[in-house]
Amino acid sequence: MKRVRVVAGLIADPTDPRRFLVQQRLPGASRANLWEFPGGKIEPGESEAQALARECREELDVGLAVGRKLWSTVHAYADLTVELELFAAEITQGQPRPLGAQALRFADVAEMKQLPFCEADLPLLDALATGDVPTR
Repeated sequence: MKRVRVVAGLIADPTDPRRFLVQQRLPGASRANLWEFPGGKIEPGESEAQALARECREELDVGLAVGRKLWSTVHAYADLTVELELFAAEITQGQPRPLGAQALRFADVAEMKQLPFCEADLPLLDALATGDVPTR
C-alpha cells in the first residue's frame, strides 16, 4: 500500500487563540469535501517545516513561521497510509485565501467536531478537545 508523509499546521486565529484554521478539500479530489488542517505532502528533500511553509504558500497564499511538532499519527485509508505530523504555525505574511481548497474558516474544537473531517484528523480533534495536544 502506498505510504505518504504529510504535515499540517495548527494555526490559531489572531483574534481568538481557541480557534484554528481549517480547510475544506476540493470536490473531485481524494477525500473530497472533507475538512482538514492546512498542509500537505512532504516532497523529497524537504524538511517538515519547509513542506508546511510551501504548502501554505501554494494553497493559502500566506507566509508561515513553523514552530515545534505538537502531535503525530499514522492512519490507514483503503487506498493509502498517511503519516501525519502536526506543527504549531503562525501566519507571518498575507491573509489566508482558499487557493487549494473550496473553503477556509477558523473554528474551535466543538465547531470542528460538527464538520465532516478526514479520518486521519479525528484522533487529533479528540486530543485537542481533551487538552492532550498543546495549542502553542
